[in-house]
Amino acid sequence: MSTIEESIDVEVPVRTAYNQWTQFEEFPRFMEGVKEIRQLDDTTTRWVVEVAGQRRVFEAAITEQDPDQRVAWASVEGPSNAGVVTFHRLGEGRTRVMLQMEVEPEGPVEKAGDLLGVVKRRAKGDLRRFKEFIESRGEETGSWRGEVEQDPTS
Repeated sequence: MSTIEESIDVEVPVRTAYNQWTQFEEFPRFMEGVKEIRQLDDTTTRWVVEVAGQRRVFEAAITEQDPDQRVAWASVEGPSNAGVVTFHRLGEGRTRVMLQMEVEPEGPVEKAGDLLGVVKRRAKGDLRRFKEFIESRGEETGSWRGEVEQDPTS
């Protein structure tokens, strides 16, 4: 299991950054290798990604969601991954987006890529592209302000 921690400061209010992050179907616009995401219901997404030239499909569950604070997820099938994105107000119109993620590379090519830092660089690039995306728009493409409470048994 590989742990990734990255952050980026964006020049938009916390609410704008958070609202955009809840628009999972927009992720392919700024996440490398993400081909498609379908929001199946309030807490379930179906991902189609390309990793090391291989197509992967998996479902992920939103395990915790607190508006303007955090979004946490875990895969429920397919490649093992879990993480949390938190949003921190730095000042008027400025937010730090922090990503913490654990991924389990599959197969020798993915494991070698992970050892070489490919996953970490991809996450850093995804955050950089998120910054460019949201700052160039100045507003979110939509929002979901619902809450998902963490299961106390997990």
